[in-house]
Amino acid sequence: MQAGRSEFGTTRSESATATRADFTIEQNWDSYSESDHAIWRTLFHRQESALRGRACREFLDGLVGLGVAADGIPDFDRLNRILGAATGWRIVAVPGLVPDDIFFEHLANRRFPSTCFIRRPEQLDYLQEPDIFHDVFGHVPMLMNPVFADYMEAYGKGGLKALRLGSLHHLARLYWYTVEFGLIRTPQGLRIYGSGIVSSKGESIYALDSPRPNRIAFDLLRIMRTRYRIDDFQETYFVIDSFDQLFEATRPDFTPYYARMKDMQDIGPGEVLPEDIVLHRGR
Repeated sequence: MQAGRSEFGTTRSESATATRADFTIEQNWDSYSESDHAIWRTLFHRQESALRGRACREFLDGLVGLGVAADGIPDFDRLNRILGAATGWRIVAVPGLVPDDIFFEHLANRRFPSTCFIRRPEQLDYLQEPDIFHDVFGHVPMLMNPVFADYMEAYGKGGLKALRLGSLHHLARLYWYTVEFGLIRTPQGLRIYGSGIVSSKGESIYALDSPRPNRIAFDLLRIMRTRYRIDDFQETYFVIDSFDQLFEATRPDFTPYYARMKDMQDIGPGEVLPEDIVLHRGR
């Protein structure tokens, strides 16, 4: 997994680049070297193998629909033509740490901020900060799905409100346990849709095959009370039944929820509560 990231995956770039007022920059696709493209190819082939029978259909359909493949780092302009026609989203390149309000403003307007740099060969299995492979391979295919695309827009609007209410830590947990590390229940068994899993070979296998982590049915307040780890594989994954369920859970005004949670204790990352619905690996 990419440990040490900020809560929302916007990170420092490896090179200083002048930014616009909204923290966007040009991707400068022509500046990638052959070794950069070779690293992308290596990562793509590894995940293509690891995700077979593990990633959900919506992710795989998005990958194919975008034409994201092993031939090299994708050009954002090309992806945006496809993504825009499908769901009205677009990728914007960012050079580094993006303030929370800027990040949410982008999502609320169907813009996904992505880093441009790609990891070095010695970082294939561990990277402190999300790179372009995590952001584009991991996140963008799900934005081809209309329901998930609506969820991400709603999340961005909710983030702007959470900032005003001082409840960002609760909302950050929802992002972490869904967008980054979410599982979905399908007729074929549990499948992966979270970007932090699909972009990591080790966690792609661990999340579904290991007996160690808890796999708990989706519960909005439970998730927003649950702390998470950024330095290791997850101790708990939350499982949705459908993307419609996820979107519907985001529609209400969270203000009353934030008020209730002020008097509730946080839950540890590996803690299981008596009322939790714990799922087995194949279910």
